Amino acid sequence: MSKVERSVTINAPVKKVFDYIANPEHQPEWLPGSVEVKDIKQTEERVGSTFKYVYKLGGIRLEGEDTTEEFIPNKRIVTRSKGGIESSWTYNFEPYNDGTKVDVLVEYTIPIPVLGKLAEALVHKLIEREADHAMANIKDIMET
Repeated sequence: MSKVERSVTINAPVKKVFDYIANPEHQPEWLPGSVEVKDIKQTEERVGSTFKYVYKLGGIRLEGEDTTEEFIPNKRIVTRSKGGIESSWTYNFEPYNDGTKVDVLVEYTIPIPVLGKLAEALVHKLIEREADHAMANIKDIMET
């Protein structure tokens, strides 16, 4: 399993940032490649909540389902995605000065045995770049 880790400091309260990221309807606004989010089913505790997504990575259309595995308000969200890319997304939120520090860990597996290591390295670079853009987008949206 490959992984990408990113952090961003945002000049906005933890609750505002957490609530924004926790709402799957916002995902296409901040996550590059996110085309559509649909069939959102939220549980009261949020653990077990699901939604379906359409995502484009390097021009390839991927569809899947995301499930919330851990949800601690204003502190932590862990989701697992199944579909074209099997992945786990962990978001940790903490107060930082007058704002919020968000740490994101994306762990993923892409079934590309035929394409080999070269394709895997290219996909990893794409995911790193998209993670950078996602963090910058969240920061911009929350600070304006």
